[in-house]
Amino acid sequence: MRVVGLMSGTSMDGVDAALIDTDGRDVFWLGPAITRPYDASIRTLLVAAMDDARGLNVRTDRPGALAEAERRITDLHAEAVEVLLASVRLSPADIDLVGFHGQTVLHRPETRLTVQIGEAQRLASRLGVPVVADFRAADVAAGGQGAPLVPVFHAALARKLGGPWPLAVLNVGGVANVTIISPNAPPIACDTGPGNALLDDFMMARTGRAFDADGATAARGHVHEEIVARLLAHPFFLQPSPKSLDRNAFRLFAEEHGGLEALSLEDGAATLTALTAATVASVLPHVPQAPRRWIIAGGGASNPTLCAMLSQRLGMCVEPADAVGWSADALEAHAFGFLAARSRCGLPLTFPTTTGISSPVSGGRIFYP
Repeated sequence: MRVVGLMSGTSMDGVDAALIDTDGRDVFWLGPAITRPYDASIRTLLVAAMDDARGLNVRTDRPGALAEAERRITDLHAEAVEVLLASVRLSPADIDLVGFHGQTVLHRPETRLTVQIGEAQRLASRLGVPVVADFRAADVAAGGQGAPLVPVFHAALARKLGGPWPLAVLNVGGVANVTIISPNAPPIACDTGPGNALLDDFMMARTGRAFDADGATAARGHVHEEIVARLLAHPFFLQPSPKSLDRNAFRLFAEEHGGLEALSLEDGAATLTALTAATVASVLPHVPQAPRRWIIAGGGASNPTLCAMLSQRLGMCVEPADAVGWSADALEAHAFGFLAARSRCGLPLTFPTTTGISSPVSGGRIFYP
């Protein structure tokens, strides 16, 4: 199947759209991808929508800014598909399926509630192509974490790389997640921590900029290890996998225990970057064998300061996904194309070692034009 995968991640920086050729088991082609950045008004709207989502108890409710945000991001996803296809001289009639993750605004698996906004039927009707969406709900309803969903995709890609094993695939977006893959065992996966979320929020509050471009601000700062240690005392980091996070899960804890307000811009950025690296390393005591190779994707792969800190704390170099023929920027968009194909074929998306579900579960709902 030729599929377009879509991803609007927890960094809330834009829509990634990527072409992939897959049968849901193997990856035959990782095609071109584009990113359509969100402007300031969309980011502001999404922040408001996340605030309004905090009180949700019913996943279909859309109070406050949520309804407008849902409509607008759906149309932006449609535009991303159209622009991607036009760039390679294809039309919607040339693709079989669209994988539409939507924008996560609330993730509370402990209460069996996860909410991703996006009008899949609206998207299918506009494009004239079947759309698979609502990937997480079945896993969460059955008692799983609902995240991460990408390990089965990582494992399919890793099979073509070979060793050394175990191999770890790390995605650093607003929330970071890792998949640890061995050839004769199911993948082990979990969210590792806040990823870029705390750093991005810190940069926005201090500078009005959405992120620390190239890690340049952090590179000029000093890491306050005592703050890293205090924040690592959060119970989440003592838990074994599987485990998952809401994007804003650490915001209040960091405000209460971080003392970041007393730091300079540079020291705060350095300390939060070091925290991200330390949270990834905190997974190691909970896995049977430490990975012998690390591949990094997501926005964090473009941050050389973070990559250097990860290499130091993990004791080995982290390789950018682009270096192995994947796309660091579009890996999750490719993943949701792959997951859409799996969903359409009725194949499982989640497993006991990736989300804590009792047995493998498929997921996603298909919407027809």
